[in-house]
Amino acid sequence: MSTHKITKSYVDRVSFPEKGQAFHRDSQLKGFALRVTQAGSRSFILEKRIHKKLKRITLGRYPEITVEMARKEALKYLGEIATGHDPIANRQRIVAEQLTLEDVWKDYKRVKCNLKPQTYEQYGMYFRGELKDWMKKPLNAINKDMVISKHNDILSSKSPSYANVCLRVVSAIFKFAKFHYEDTNGASLFPVNPVERLGQLKVWAKEPRRQNIITDSQLPVFYNALVSLKKNTISIRQSVFMDYLVFLLLTGLRKNEAATLKWENVDFDERTFYIADTKNGEPLTLPMSDMVYSILKSLNTKRINEYVFFTEQAGYLKHTSHLLKEFVESSGVKFTFHDLRRTFITVAESLDISAYAIKRLVNHRGGNDVTQGYVIATHGRLREPMQRITDYFKEKANMSVDYYE
Repeated sequence: MSTHKITKSYVDRVSFPEKGQAFHRDSQLKGFALRVTQAGSRSFILEKRIHKKLKRITLGRYPEITVEMARKEALKYLGEIATGHDPIANRQRIVAEQLTLEDVWKDYKRVKCNLKPQTYEQYGMYFRGELKDWMKKPLNAINKDMVISKHNDILSSKSPSYANVCLRVVSAIFKFAKFHYEDTNGASLFPVNPVERLGQLKVWAKEPRRQNIITDSQLPVFYNALVSLKKNTISIRQSVFMDYLVFLLLTGLRKNEAATLKWENVDFDERTFYIADTKNGEPLTLPMSDMVYSILKSLNTKRINEYVFFTEQAGYLKHTSHLLKEFVESSGVKFTFHDLRRTFITVAESLDISAYAIKRLVNHRGGNDVTQGYVIATHGRLREPMQRITDYFKEKANMSVDYYE
């Protein structure tokens, strides 16, 4: 570290350090300095205490800027500091003001890289759709009035649930930005989340809870249509899909939890299967009922890859909305994938199976229920209630284990 009058001739003849970096401080303007590195880089800096902390501001690289330009820039910053401003924080705010929703979304994906692929896919769907006109807007330009207007626009053509989720995606981006982008003093560059206006005014759209299940009278219609289509289908994908529907009904699993089940997680000796990737992040081991065992055994004879519910394209069963639509139309029984889970839970409750066992079977968290934390429901203890639920469906839908053997 040395002190000299920094001039063009001095900068031109300065030597570079053998390693790291070295500083040559100006003898006339306190805080102004030249930084040189082992790699041959020369840049001008300004060092000054701001709010009692020593800060270093890079003014520019030589020869992109001259000594005179750098000295003038340093004087400008010293003037800002003298009047109580923080030029570093100001520069960061200027950069932040230029960040668009698209820019922040890219940073969100880079930083939060451990989320499930379907989460990024769902977010992307909204960004490519209803939020497309916002993607090039600076994040700071998206205000509370725009949020209210956007929510109302989406409600005019989409469901309340869709409109709410779309704006909650925007809220998630703002929550990320609040803590990810900070100035040198630790203050957020995006302190306001405009989506909070929806909650403050209590104008989130009301989402009526779905009540649809497959009723007792519909169960034989559902299953007979399924068996008939399975017999007459010429597509392996359709045939596997029919088994998938029965599996969902008999296990209460979420559609992706079942669809991604791998053979390595199926234990025929113990008559259990293991779901590693669940919605709440807690792995789940469930017992097989006799019907589930027979379905899995049947599928095992046809296996072509690592997935239980396989496709000919060497993957698992996905993008099945059109298959479900075709089945609903042909059977006349209207239901969604989640309705199968709701039917399973409804039947379990009607059989007076304990609430703790039901929660474990469907992998629901206990919430604030302290007692549940002390109840250990192993797959052995869940075997009897699982079989009782299957027996109910077998009776009401005229299912037979023999069909799969």
